[in-house]
Amino acid sequence: VQLQASGGGSVQAGDSLRLSCAASGGPLRDYAIGWFRQAPGKERKIVAAISRSARNTFYADSVKGRFTISRSNFKNALSLQMDGLKPEDTAVYFCAAASSDKGFDYWGQGTQVTVSS
Repeated sequence: VQLQASGGGSVQAGDSLRLSCAASGGPLRDYAIGWFRQAPGKERKIVAAISRSARNTFYADSVKGRFTISRSNFKNALSLQMDGLKPEDTAVYFCAAASSDKGFDYWGQGTQVTVSS
């Protein structure tokens, strides 16, 4: 499956952004999917994830209550609604898909999110 992320941009603290990730080459319903981010000079970390059925979600503590992950298996797409953005949310954001419990094995290109104070 190929993933294409979009929706990044430059915003002010407190603003909102919605990231999208479109999938092609395979049905997204077969994968658990998630969003990761990587800030300059730091390692890539998971932000949020959602199970195949969308019954289960995971959020990093740093984004709980501000970010919402959702998926549409019908549209073969994934979204990340980001509200109350903070400067520390500045990073390149990646969407990824996991075909098994062994980890995320398909990655989209990143989209830059920059939050200024």
